Amino acid sequence: ELGWPESVPYLDRPPSPLEFYREWVSPNKPCIIRNAISHWPALKKWSSAYLREVVGPKMVSVAVTPNGYADAVFQNRFVMPEERQMPFMDFLDIVEKKVASPNVFYVQKQCSNLTEEFPELVCDVQPDIPWMSEALGKKPDAVNFWLGESAAVTSLHKDHYENLYCVISGEKYFLLHPPSDRPFIPYELYQPATYHISEDGSFEIVDEKTAEKVPWIPLDPLNPDLELYPEYAQAKSLQCTVKAGEMLYLPSLWFHHVQQSHGCVAVNYWYDMEYDIKYSYYQLLDCLTKTVKML
Repeated sequence: ELGWPESVPYLDRPPSPLEFYREWVSPNKPCIIRNAISHWPALKKWSSAYLREVVGPKMVSVAVTPNGYADAVFQNRFVMPEERQMPFMDFLDIVEKKVASPNVFYVQKQCSNLTEEFPELVCDVQPDIPWMSEALGKKPDAVNFWLGESAAVTSLHKDHYENLYCVISGEKYFLLHPPSDRPFIPYELYQPATYHISEDGSFEIVDEKTAEKVPWIPLDPLNPDLELYPEYAQAKSLQCTVKAGEMLYLPSLWFHHVQQSHGCVAVNYWYDMEYDIKYSYYQLLDCLTKTVKML
């Protein structure tokens, strides 16, 4: 089925594993689930004061950029953020605007940083989502902790994961495209590079000269250049807001662009996708799209 709903549907309760797999995972459809994390202590406990007390002076990885765009196309490069090690309380000072900075800071390291860098917080959430783990027959590959400024934006991309995105406080704003929109979404190859801070405090972009070029989406879906990418006018986006206490099921291979309210706190669970017929269909669509553009 290539007909998608015009809005992301809501479930009022977490489904059974069988129901979730049959109604959502198998047809590759997103939904927002209410009352799935209402029992988490984090919803009541994770104030800035609590996080400051529990994590405090611990050194953590923070993505720092001059413009809020990490892992995004800029100046014809695929530019990754400066990964800065800093005390968590210093990061909170910046988010709370107790300390001024011209740059944009975001805790967004995506290699299970909740369990690796913030193990003190795992007991306030869950190491996995039991009904999802049962539905898929596996545990998550990664559990990630997100906290940052409203200027921090995640550029349009897709992941090879079944994603359960849980908002603890604040709001997340998602713009979504189904995998079937692939023919209308531009990809190009870019030289990878990284932001480096200079002695005077300014950023410079340094090429990763030995790295292979990265395929990435240059288009900003909030302000698309339809003269440059006219095909995007045929794409149909879904937009949704995930509020505190809600969980978004973001299916594998769905394109997504993400913004947030200032200081939003979230945890997401990445389950590896099944490389089944849906993946084969996507690969076929991807190959056909590239072939047509070469003609």
